[in-house]
Amino acid sequence: MSPTTLYAPESVSRPAVPSTTLLDTLHDALVSERRLLDDLIAQMRRQRAAVASDDIQGVDDSTFATHRILATLGQARQRRRQLNVLLGGSEDCTLRELEELLGEQVDDRFRDARVRLQQAADVLTREVGMNRKLLREALSNTDQHVRTLVGAPVAPSTYGAEGLAPTTPGAPRGVLFNRAV
Repeated sequence: MSPTTLYAPESVSRPAVPSTTLLDTLHDALVSERRLLDDLIAQMRRQRAAVASDDIQGVDDSTFATHRILATLGQARQRRRQLNVLLGGSEDCTLRELEELLGEQVDDRFRDARVRLQQAADVLTREVGMNRKLLREALSNTDQHVRTLVGAPVAPSTYGAEGLAPTTPGAPRGVLFNRAV
């Protein structure tokens, strides 16, 4: 018996023709992800409105909803990674790479779903950027307001170049000592 009969012939690794059910499932996954991104965009806008109106409960509610949506989005992305593998790609295969891999099997509704998902991701990126900027400004304004109310120095105390803390005239000194001693 020759050794060649013991081993299966090597085959070229080509993805099998995916079924229409698998392609439909991928389309549904893309649509689901886009809806979740749209929900996140709505939460970013609610959060911005809550910050603008000093609605702390609204900010808290939008933050909780954002975490919930992000958890669901993580599951949706895991589902898409599994579909990528089933369709012959890798887990980290981008949608464009998957489209190239599938070739003529990709229809217009897949392309439309991909484009809409990418547009939603772009909008979400802008919304998150605006919220970060707004929240940074709100924290800075709140910090400045509290410093003004308590009479604290405008700039936070830091060590000087010589290793000594800068002194501020009129600042209460010795407040930390226990006077009962």
